[in-house]
Amino acid sequence: MIYTCTLNPSIDYVARVDDFKEGQLNRTSDTFVYPGGKGINVSRVLKHLGIDSTALGFTGGFTGAFIKDFLTEEQILHDFINVSEVTRINVKLKSLKETEINGQGPSISIENQLELLQKINNMSEGDFLLLAGSIPPSISDDFYADITEKCNKKGIHAVIDTAGEGLLKTLPFRPYLIKPNHQELGELFQADVNSKEDAIFYGKKLLEAGVQNVIVSMAGDGAIFLDQERVLLSNVPVGTVKNSVGAGDSVVAGFLSQIIQERDLSTAFQYGVAAGSATAFSEDLCTLEQVESLRKQIVIEEIR
Repeated sequence: MIYTCTLNPSIDYVARVDDFKEGQLNRTSDTFVYPGGKGINVSRVLKHLGIDSTALGFTGGFTGAFIKDFLTEEQILHDFINVSEVTRINVKLKSLKETEINGQGPSISIENQLELLQKINNMSEGDFLLLAGSIPPSISDDFYADITEKCNKKGIHAVIDTAGEGLLKTLPFRPYLIKPNHQELGELFQADVNSKEDAIFYGKKLLEAGVQNVIVSMAGDGAIFLDQERVLLSNVPVGTVKNSVGAGDSVVAGFLSQIIQERDLSTAFQYGVAAGSATAFSEDLCTLEQVESLRKQIVIEEIR
């Protein structure tokens, strides 16, 4: 089973305003409302690709109920923990520029955290657990590291998609996969990552630190996969970027959708790049048809 964990999910209210003017009345030309959060995005893309998962995390209030109802409608399994405060709302304003206003989210009690840890204790060897998104202020930044350590001892494949200290603290416990973009990779090492050579250099440092597999997305320059045995390079397909929300999550989902079916790493990487690109070219998250169409344009090159 694949489990996704989103500690601080949201409702994403996407509003398109043709020519936004600050300080004036503006009217939308289009609006969309989706459940948000990196783990939830991965569960939704996995479902689009025909793979089941269970979404975990914390939800509360009428906004939390919306998220659960939406996922139920999409036939996505979920097992969220109820919290006393409402789940946050994030505003994504699309105009001449794209602007985001993200809410803080509820406080998560120690009791809530222990309940989540118990669910993880009940997972089985060979399961995949994605820990995605930022750690809320009410939770220690050791939380992902503690969970990754549990996974390492139980034979659960921990996939980490976060940044900063929360990510760095997981590395000694051998996470199965991390997926920084080139900017996030540079921030981890306080360096500029401007080329594929830079990304390979610092990606190998992550492998040395304990990570088993690394995917680095390089925006228009493609993506790079590294493990202890190989480095794979990918181009990006041709298309018009419409959406930056969920593209990285789609890379993770595309990759896991193939790994869970025991496909080879090159195929999994190709699906990851196709899924990330398909979401970037769409208003919402990618579909299987879009991914299969773009996959034909993606060439994987092994350089070692």
